Amino acid sequence: MAAVSDRLPAFPWDKLEPYKKTAAGHPDGIVDLSVGTPVDPVPELIRQALIDAADSPGYPTVWGTVALRDAVTGWLRGRLGASAAEHRNVLPVVGSKELVAWLPTQLGLGAGDQVAYPRLAYPTYEVGARLCGAEPVVYDDPTTDLDPARVKLLWLNSPSNPTGKVLAKDELVRIVAWAREHGILLFSDECYLELGWEAEPVSVLHDDVCGGSYEGIVAVHSLSKRSNLAGYRAAFVAGDADVLGELLEIRKHGGMMTPAPVQAATVAALGDDRHVAEQRERYAARRAALRAALEAHGFRVEHSEASLYLWVTRDEPCWDTVAHLADLGILVAPGDFYGEAGARFVRVAFTATDERVEAAVKRLG
Repeated sequence: MAAVSDRLPAFPWDKLEPYKKTAAGHPDGIVDLSVGTPVDPVPELIRQALIDAADSPGYPTVWGTVALRDAVTGWLRGRLGASAAEHRNVLPVVGSKELVAWLPTQLGLGAGDQVAYPRLAYPTYEVGARLCGAEPVVYDDPTTDLDPARVKLLWLNSPSNPTGKVLAKDELVRIVAWAREHGILLFSDECYLELGWEAEPVSVLHDDVCGGSYEGIVAVHSLSKRSNLAGYRAAFVAGDADVLGELLEIRKHGGMMTPAPVQAATVAALGDDRHVAEQRERYAARRAALRAALEAHGFRVEHSEASLYLWVTRDEPCWDTVAHLADLGILVAPGDFYGEAGARFVRVAFTATDERVEAAVKRLG
């Protein structure tokens, strides 16, 4: 039996372990700004919804409860400006990473097909292509860099992980039109959409972008960042009803069901804006403190107008920067985790606690 893992690149985070050990040796402990995992409490109303639904002995459905679909479509219309969203346009998934990794396989892609994603990007786009035997390809501008006859799946990511770059509305309109012209299925990873700082991210599902039609486009959303629910694996996709209907049938057979208590928690999370605003305030303060400290330390910040990261450089190889910061007890992600174009950058997450962010600021001073 051939090892499927042989198709995959080395798991990048394993390479960071020696630097993590160095940072952990700091007398005041490590400040881990690498992975970007939420650290703040799950909001009380979401935890209560999970508890109230804990007595769920039966199987959940893959499509989710009516209450969940109501919550998602209501949020799509109210928050994203997707006025035509209906139940057939939504599908819950077991965390967005699972969806990204297995989407090309579930779409039936394989040898001879191309999966395209930004030159600097979340590594799981490449993993998804390799798992099904398709060819991963990168782009700066999809409309000029790609062969439309070969690309079957086009990933957008705005706000970007790792750079925090936001695609303007007119850019989205242009790319959506190009993908439709060439019959290319477009998936837009919008998991950081509610975390815009110096720009206002727009969804591909916004009426002004897609013209009120979701033909050929799907958006991916997660509650991990906006609601501190990374541990819940709460996410959903929305858009083209034909595409989602096919995925629904496949996922029924595969048993890819969001647990019933998580579905209930998702309903609560999408129905409350207060906790999102409060979490944004926490992140805004941490971002401002870290940005000022990094710039004073000699770093240059590029993009970073949205998301949970600062994309920074000292104009040196990224692993030299990782080592320098590890000596200060600060762990960050090397830019080459996200593509060769990141070889002189590092990604700094501002998801640590206020106390740990304050410690990092002092060490950079």
